[in-house]
Amino acid sequence: MIFVTGDIHAYLDIKKLNSKSDFGILAKTLTRDDYLIICGDFGLVFDLQESKTERYWLKWLEDKPYTVLWCDGNHENYNRLYSDEFPIIDFCGGKAQMIRPHIIHLLRGETYMIDGQRFFVMGGASSHDRGEEVEDLYWWRRELPNDEEYDNALKHLEACNYNVDYIITHCAPSSIQDKVNPYYKNDRLTQFLDEVAHNTTFRKWFFGHYHVDDDINEQFRAIFNDVIQIV
Repeated sequence: MIFVTGDIHAYLDIKKLNSKSDFGILAKTLTRDDYLIICGDFGLVFDLQESKTERYWLKWLEDKPYTVLWCDGNHENYNRLYSDEFPIIDFCGGKAQMIRPHIIHLLRGETYMIDGQRFFVMGGASSHDRGEEVEDLYWWRRELPNDEEYDNALKHLEACNYNVDYIITHCAPSSIQDKVNPYYKNDRLTQFLDEVAHNTTFRKWFFGHYHVDDDINEQFRAIFNDVIQIV
């Protein structure tokens, strides 16, 4: 089975996964061949170096019976993610990063075959306060994709003829973001995702970032506290 949820912001919004939540009760029956996908703002690779608190919560997640997958959002420490701290691995037909043996970071622009379903993943998003907060402490330039990552996305979409089952991102395409919350500014990434939406055949697109749970239309789902089974 595959489940999708929104941002957990390290331990701040992780209660939706605890053993007393609806998902937590169901999760007791799951195995490592079942997956929970977090749509960005994982937040447990955020401190300047792994802290006691991060270590505790990473172990808490690693000890769950299922496998955790996540795309990056804007609240991650990209200096650590792009260091040698976490190895790049082959995972379900794509490249990924192993944070723990059963906590896997899905990389930008990759496609994965998971439980017979093809996923396209494109993490990243703009921080709202990037002009006010300290760079490389509260926000990072790499929170948005670079040219190589955009090229990687197009390469993988072309390889599958722009046909996938599910799309996982942190922010939404510009046209969808304008409906969710027009306060958020469109940028190169949201415009790129608009092009992906226009050119790609897909069943459902899940995104976090906006801290709401809402079916925008039949194909686009904003997710935050909900945990939804998709397969």
